[in-house]
Amino acid sequence: MKHVNAVCCTAIDLSELDVIAAMKEIPGYIDITPGDFKEVFRVAYAHALERLMESRTAKDIMTAPAHCLPVNTDLVQAAKFLADQHFSGGPVIDESGRVVGVVSEKDFLRKMGIGQHVSMMQVVTHCLSNKGCMVMNLRNPVAGEIMSAPPITAGPDITVGAISTLFTEKKINRLPIVDAKGRPVGIVTRTNLVQLHCLSTGGRP
Repeated sequence: MKHVNAVCCTAIDLSELDVIAAMKEIPGYIDITPGDFKEVFRVAYAHALERLMESRTAKDIMTAPAHCLPVNTDLVQAAKFLADQHFSGGPVIDESGRVVGVVSEKDFLRKMGIGQHVSMMQVVTHCLSNKGCMVMNLRNPVAGEIMSAPPITAGPDITVGAISTLFTEKKINRLPIVDAKGRPVGIVTRTNLVQLHCLSTGGRP
């Protein structure tokens, strides 16, 4: 049987011709219609995905160590750090190393006095059209002043399914994973969830 390396997370519709071709490659007689085959496949796939979501935990997929910003980091340094690391946000820690907040692009935009759903070109247009650029509002504050707090965190044993639910319900894109004292041991992002899905399904949606 031929095997094709699917492009990760690219949707591929299973046609009746595909099913018939697969059934012909299986030795022996299969007393099942192509439609039944597709339905069994669909249900089995859903069960497999559910089992995956409940058997894997944060410690299995998290990125570690988590790159954190001290609470007193000025925003120029914070923005440079996030840009250099290609992050859209990160945990903020206090002097004792506990996660006390999360700072992200939406927090910067809020401090600049504009909405969350703004494109980079809208920011550039505003700065070029006005004497005072809105970005200048970020020169003096520190990360602790604009971070979202209290942070939404979880322990290493939280399941992937629970993480996915948190992302949806709380409208967040990252979840700091902390120990019993609230100190970061890793972080789970939407990218981690997508990578898990791709690795586990061979690219099937």
